[in-house]
Amino acid sequence: MPAAPAPADARPRTHAGVTPLELRLLGMLFFTLLTSLGALVAIPLPPDGVPMTLQTLAVVIAALCLGPRVGMASMALYVVVGMIGAGIFADGSAGLAVLAGQTGGYLVGFILCQPVITSIIRRRDGTMRGWLALVLAVLAGHLVIFAIGVPWLGYLRGFSISRALEGGFYPFIPAMLLKCAIAVIIGRWACPWAMRRVW
Repeated sequence: MPAAPAPADARPRTHAGVTPLELRLLGMLFFTLLTSLGALVAIPLPPDGVPMTLQTLAVVIAALCLGPRVGMASMALYVVVGMIGAGIFADGSAGLAVLAGQTGGYLVGFILCQPVITSIIRRRDGTMRGWLALVLAVLAGHLVIFAIGVPWLGYLRGFSISRALEGGFYPFIPAMLLKCAIAVIIGRWACPWAMRRVW
């Protein structure tokens, strides 16, 4: 005789009574919101006015806490919501023009850095690598963002790569290193838990 189907309330749940799917959706929405809040702190830096924000801190932590697929979904949601008119980009800007503007490459980088970060910190057996891998992962995540954002800036402004680096990368190095340090501390605590329950 075939086994009776499991009751609806027998779905796998976390210790807090939330299903893994619900946890992923909540995480995706949380980091979309956190990235939006990070955009509220926007300091335009010379010579080209590219703003320094707290967004990239939220972006790299999203990868550590959500994994590659949900992390990409969270950042894609952030970009799409901003594109359709919500003022959640730096300085409260919104619309397709922002994505097509000088900072659009950085936004694309938010999405594409997610699998890069996670591939560095995750072993083949699904466990987390150590401190060095975590440091390399958050640095690599930031560098992916700049590797897309800087050429994008240079192309739109008609700059050489060296000139684009002057406006789109070099001024951000001190803040990038500080944000990497914060992300490593948070990730070392949060990532092992997240890899078991969210990724």
